[in-house]
Amino acid sequence: MKVLDFTPPVPKEDSVVVDEDILPNFYNYYHRHKQLQITMIIRGEGTLMAGNYSQAFKPGDIYILGANQPHIFKSDPSHFANPDKINAHAIHIYFDQDRIPVEFFSLPEMESISSFLNTTQNGFQLPSEHVNYVGKIINRLTTRSNLERLLTLINLFDYFSKEVRGWKSLDSGLSNNYFPEGEGVRMNEVFQYTLEHYAENITLNKIAEIAHITPHAFCKYFKKHTRKTYNSFLNEIRISEACKKIINSNHDGISTIAYSTGFNSATNFNRVFRKTTGMSPRDYIREYKSKGNLYSN
Repeated sequence: MKVLDFTPPVPKEDSVVVDEDILPNFYNYYHRHKQLQITMIIRGEGTLMAGNYSQAFKPGDIYILGANQPHIFKSDPSHFANPDKINAHAIHIYFDQDRIPVEFFSLPEMESISSFLNTTQNGFQLPSEHVNYVGKIINRLTTRSNLERLLTLINLFDYFSKEVRGWKSLDSGLSNNYFPEGEGVRMNEVFQYTLEHYAENITLNKIAEIAHITPHAFCKYFKKHTRKTYNSFLNEIRISEACKKIINSNHDGISTIAYSTGFNSATNFNRVFRKTTGMSPRDYIREYKSKGNLYSN
């Protein structure tokens, strides 16, 4: 995917910027920026891609994305059907660590924060039990002055480093997620096509045609840049969409979910779902119902 260099709409002198998006859909380009990003999803759903990792996102999710980590919050296709409707609402915090003197993070009082920041390269999702507390702080940041934002964010990093355990990593095992400009254009076409046509029968010949190379060359190319096969990536996107349907109770049964997300049988769907999520679809449904995230049938 083409990685655009994105500059947050902020004054050059600010080290912490808070940007609130209230739009028909989220920013629709795979991009990166030098600032660490914290994002809280308030409205909207879709697929988060960070590096070569992907998963569904939904309201209430809070993510940390590392500096220069390529990413996109790809809105659900339904969000594009009515461009006049507000489908996407999120608060983004951008932190430019390069604007803070190195000596500051070398202070003994900053040891735990520095250690935490050094682990954010590939991104995290905040565990659900911390969402309410952190969400209130993020909301307050929208009304704070420049200095107050910096001090509040440092306190938040301190909380992350000392109180939060069980972070969900957004790392798929590929440590360097940088795509050169030429390769990025090709990956952009492959990823965008997959996100838009995942429910269809995407053959190797078809996706290789999208990439403008031969099927054999495509297999080697995709594996080189993502360390996974294209079929594995496609299945991850399909399971991500299936999880969204489960969370939203947007289904009439497991077989319906299987066929609507591109699987040719419920058996194959169950196998891939368990391999990807670590549990069966029925166990996944029960888990969300037990947490009160789903309505009973």
